[in-house]
Amino acid sequence: MIARLVGTVADVAGDDVIVDVNGVGYAVGVPLRCAQAMVVGDAVTVWVHTVVREDALLLYGFVAKEDKAVFEQLISVSGIGPRVGLNALGKYTAQALSLAIESNDLRALAAIPAVGKKTAERIVLELRGKLSVAPVAATGVVTASAPPKVDDQFALALAQLGYKRSEIDLATERVKAAGLAEKPVTERITAALGFLAGGIARPGER
Repeated sequence: MIARLVGTVADVAGDDVIVDVNGVGYAVGVPLRCAQAMVVGDAVTVWVHTVVREDALLLYGFVAKEDKAVFEQLISVSGIGPRVGLNALGKYTAQALSLAIESNDLRALAAIPAVGKKTAERIVLELRGKLSVAPVAATGVVTASAPPKVDDQFALALAQLGYKRSEIDLATERVKAAGLAEKPVTERITAALGFLAGGIARPGER
């Protein structure tokens, strides 16, 4: 059973990557947001969930253990297969996905490709209160790396993901400028992560 791969990125195609480990290339399905951050030639460590079938050995990989843990819990839900699990973690971080489940945010869950309202309801029913990755709390004190004290759930989520106060303020500005201020917190977090990953500019700047 393959549990971890340590090597270099040999190729990236959509959400499929090839990890070269001592000259052997392993084909691994990964969440799209992870694949988009990978660069051919870069060193990478991938935590692997292995699926053994009669006709294939399938590998699903994650750069964070938390993503793998949530993925394995997702695919334990009736009707949720590995591809849908990757879709979920391609759209949301493990923490944001956990928040959506714990807060019964069916709208956010139904926005995952191949997940409709009924499937979203099933995910909440089977996983609420059982996730191994705690959702970002709405209140409380964050101590890691001394991030800013914030009360807003959206801002606190970004703080717990390691972003600085200045980055959070700019992300908040971009989310408002994009007309997403009234969207569910999970959608705002996802949008903010996209802005942060692509480099933030103030509204009106290019």
